[in-house]
Amino acid sequence: MIAPAAGILATGSSVPATEVTNDDLAPRFDVTPDWIERKTMIRSRRYAAQGEATSDLAIAAATEALERMGLPAEWLDYVIVATSTPDAPLPPTSCLVQRALGAHHAACFDINIACSGFVYALAVARGLLSSRPGAYALVVGADVWSRFIDPHDRSTTVLLSDGAGAAVLGPVPGPYGIVETDLISHGELSDLLVVEAGGSRRPASHETVDEVGHVLRMRGRDVTEFALGTVPQTVKELLARAGVRAEEIDHFVPHQANGVLLGKLGERLGLDNATTHLTVGEYGNSGAASMAVTLDHAARSGGLKDGELVLLTGFGGGMAVGNCLLRWTTEVTA
Repeated sequence: MIAPAAGILATGSSVPATEVTNDDLAPRFDVTPDWIERKTMIRSRRYAAQGEATSDLAIAAATEALERMGLPAEWLDYVIVATSTPDAPLPPTSCLVQRALGAHHAACFDINIACSGFVYALAVARGLLSSRPGAYALVVGADVWSRFIDPHDRSTTVLLSDGAGAAVLGPVPGPYGIVETDLISHGELSDLLVVEAGGSRRPASHETVDEVGHVLRMRGRDVTEFALGTVPQTVKELLARAGVRAEEIDHFVPHQANGVLLGKLGERLGLDNATTHLTVGEYGNSGAASMAVTLDHAARSGGLKDGELVLLTGFGGGMAVGNCLLRWTTEVTA
C-alpha cells in the first residue's frame, strides 16, 4: 500500500509581548533608527520576558495549531522541536512541549540546526509519516535568541529576536502536501556562526562568563556571501528534481535573516511570479522560528490558496541550508 502524502494541516505561532524598536537600540550604537531599517529592513523585534523560555513560546504556538486543526494532542505520534536555544541541556524541549500538551503517545526529539531547523524538522517528519499511514506529527520551530545577544555587538543585536511557530503534519490526498525537500550542510564553515561556551568543550565557568563566551558571534559578511552564493543553486536543484519551474512558484517563505539580504536572494532565485512573505520588519530574525511564524501569518491571512506551490528556504548556522517545496491544501479534517 502506498502511504498518503504528508502535508501541513494547520499552523500556529507565538511571539513575546515585549517589543524592542529601532528607537530603543539606535542610541546604544550611535546610529539613527532609519539607519538600522535601511541596513536590515527591521523596525522592531520581540524579546521574551524574564522567566519566559523557549518551551513557553513553543507550547503556545503548538496549542494554537492543534486548536485550529481540531486535533487532540493525544492523537500526535511525533513531537519535533527545532531549536538552538533550549530551556536547558536536558530535558529536550520537545518533551516539555509533550508534557504541557498532554501528547502522551508521541515520540519526541529536538533538532539543533539553527535557522534551517524548521525545514529540517519538516523533512524528518515527512519521512516518519511515510512509514506510518494515518499518523500525525507536530513540528515546532522556536528560539529565544535575546538570551544570547552581546548587547554591545551591533551586528547581532539589531537582528535577533524571539518567537515560535508550529505546524501539524498528517495525511493529505495527492497531489497536495510536501512535494520535495533538500537538506545540505557545510561543516567546513561552522565557525561563521558560533556560541563558543556552555558546552562540553568550554563548559560554563566564571572565566567564560567574563569573556562573554555565551553569546552568538557572527561573521556577517561571510554569512551573506554564503547565502547569496550557495542557496540559489540548492533551490534550482530542488526545483529540477521536482520538475517545477521557478515561475510556477506561488509563494516564497524564506528564513527572515535580514530584509535587505532577502531582497538580493529573491532576485538571484528568479521567483518573479511568487509572493515573498516577510515578517522580518515586525519581528526580526527569530532563528528556527522565523519561517514557521511567517508561514503561519501567510496562512492566517488567507494568502495561501488551495493547490498553490509554496517554497520554504532556510539557511544559517552549521552552515546549513534547508529547502521544502509543498502544494498547499486548505481542505483538511482530523
